[in-house]
Amino acid sequence: MLDFFTIFSKGGLVLWCFQGVSDSCTGPVNALIRSVLLQERGGNTSFTHEALTLKYKLDNQFELVFVVGFQKILTLTYVDKLIDDVHRLFRDKYRTEIQQQSALSLLNGTFDFQNDFLRLLREAEESSKVRAPTTMKKFEDSEKAKKPVRSMIETRGEKPKEKAKNKKNKGAKKEGFDVPLTASKTAPAEKSVGADNGVELSKEELIRRKREEFIQKHGKAADKSSKSTKSDAPKEKGKKAPRVWALGGCANKEDLDYSAPTTNGAPEVAPPEDINLIRGTGPGGQLQDLDCSSSDDEGAAQNPTKPSAAKGTLGGMFGMLKGLVGSKSLSREDMESVLDKMRDHLIAKNVAADIAVQLCESVANKLEGKVMGTFSTVTSTVKQALQESLVQILQPQRRVDMLRDIMDAQRHQRPYVVTFCGVNGVGKSTNLAKISFWLLENGFSVLIAACDTFRAGAVEQLRTHTRRLSALHPPESHGGRTMVQLFEKGYGKDAAGIAMEAIAFARNQGFDVVLVDTAGRMQDNAPLMTALAKLITVNTPDLVLFVGEALVGNEAVDQLVKFNRALADHSMAQTPRLIDGIVLTKFDTIDDKVGAAISMTYITSKPIVFVGTGQTYCDLRSLNAKAVVAALMKA
Repeated sequence: MLDFFTIFSKGGLVLWCFQGVSDSCTGPVNALIRSVLLQERGGNTSFTHEALTLKYKLDNQFELVFVVGFQKILTLTYVDKLIDDVHRLFRDKYRTEIQQQSALSLLNGTFDFQNDFLRLLREAEESSKVRAPTTMKKFEDSEKAKKPVRSMIETRGEKPKEKAKNKKNKGAKKEGFDVPLTASKTAPAEKSVGADNGVELSKEELIRRKREEFIQKHGKAADKSSKSTKSDAPKEKGKKAPRVWALGGCANKEDLDYSAPTTNGAPEVAPPEDINLIRGTGPGGQLQDLDCSSSDDEGAAQNPTKPSAAKGTLGGMFGMLKGLVGSKSLSREDMESVLDKMRDHLIAKNVAADIAVQLCESVANKLEGKVMGTFSTVTSTVKQALQESLVQILQPQRRVDMLRDIMDAQRHQRPYVVTFCGVNGVGKSTNLAKISFWLLENGFSVLIAACDTFRAGAVEQLRTHTRRLSALHPPESHGGRTMVQLFEKGYGKDAAGIAMEAIAFARNQGFDVVLVDTAGRMQDNAPLMTALAKLITVNTPDLVLFVGEALVGNEAVDQLVKFNRALADHSMAQTPRLIDGIVLTKFDTIDDKVGAAISMTYITSKPIVFVGTGQTYCDLRSLNAKAVVAALMKA
């Protein structure tokens, strides 16, 4: 039994709706629009919302969406056939009204589709019930019954005929010409008709003639090669000038002289460089956008007159017109080869393989049936659609604005709590210190809670960062107010208890932000994941950030999925707290292989809040979605 079936345009106008068991389809359909259609996640045609399963189909030619909803505990095998039949009949019946492409005509149009839908539903239900009974296959119908009994009997010591035949053929291939020659000696001379003038030649003469032709043919080639080697000029004796390799260092002594140049006997003093290592976050503590341009782009910009690669034979006008689709609707066959190349390109750029397949499938669903312009190519259309999808994925539905949330917490006179979690060695403590510096630059006081009580040196590392940050923002510069402080209780203690004490201390001392550092743990370690879920459940932080590396590909998906699942499974709350955002570290080590950003945001629908790009406190950026997509699509 269906809960509902609705047809609406991509502009949001409901054209027709069937209400079954459910009273209203507004909530599930809106969830489908927000989570799937707007987020470009159309690789899968089904969507689960609470107790309902929604299946949908897009009509890109007429900009329509067909959605059917039913209880997810039911297995309705006729749903796919029903949605295809409804799509075909509705489009053909109301083609004229839909083609007018105006909202007013759609609103004024009467789509009386109830009787047709009930007929299609009844036919689909009956077709799923009527099935041919499956009969067991008899022995007489099998392949074994067709073989004679004698062929299946094997005598001991006797080899099967097929195997002996195969071995014979292999031996003949190895011996080459020896097989026919030796056979010809023993066999009587058989007469055959030769090719020249119809003269009869014996088998021996034929073999001899072919052999002579073979020797003459290969002998000429050998003579040519020997002549070419003899005609080469004799090599000059003595060693030539040594070759200077591009990356092999300098060959001249002058190039190896790194001493300072002198002017009138005194060394020249170079002007001091303004190395602003710390105050590089931006004016007023603002985060700079991420720049994904590589050295190749800079070289291309400096040498704009560099000749382009040689074009194929179909250059000029023919090359431009090649691949035009000329005002026709796109089909899967048209896009298949282009999507295969796009998928391989995404995987090469470090996007997880499953996600690359889903992205290409989503683009195919989005473009299938869409009418193309006269001078539009399939490649450019698919590439443009993929770029738009990737930008949409990197801009999730919920945006994290820490500064606004901290000011809101200040109005309620409580500290804003951020918890960092992730696997081992991804840079949680280092990026916690970078975020601390960014908050200090924006005028907020920070309390760092050392809740990594397992790793040796974790507390000392945070203590060093705190001392360094205090030197950059001393209390004298802030009216005697301590801007950054470390709260630690040593090693071997309960992390959840330390975090609770740190939050209470921050509330009493008037700190604006509490940054909770946790121990690194693998996603498959159940005891450590239980401890992390306990820390988050007990202290209810305002923001849970997952710290992940930009170097990983498929592993990023596995880490995020299992971290979220573990937090949900081991949480004691009715609505478990999951990951709210992502900190992507080591982004300066990957050049243009930025696929991990796509993988992480696609699998969780969570935003990338910060991007770590170096080792100093100022190496913290906000994600620029368009720059990341441009680097991802670069060949």
